[in-house]
Amino acid sequence: MKDLGSTQMFKVEKEPETGVKVVLSTVYEALNEKGYNPISQIVGYIMSGDPTYITSHNNARSLIMKVERDELVEELLQQYIRSNNW
Repeated sequence: MKDLGSTQMFKVEKEPETGVKVVLSTVYEALNEKGYNPISQIVGYIMSGDPTYITSHNNARSLIMKVERDELVEELLQQYIRSNNW
């Protein structure tokens, strides 16, 4: 019989956080592999919030839904600004 006088410890392992860059890269590749225009599909998702713009291939849809859409826009804008040396 267990000792009911002591506190049990329960530890849930957190999933590793995936960076926005990795998410975008993975989603882009999955869309490309399936023959979609990745730019158009990602824009459609960001504008509408409809996850069906993103393929479920390579778990891309589940992955992109873990990131807030404003975070996606922020990352894309940051990369655009960096690449144009603003």
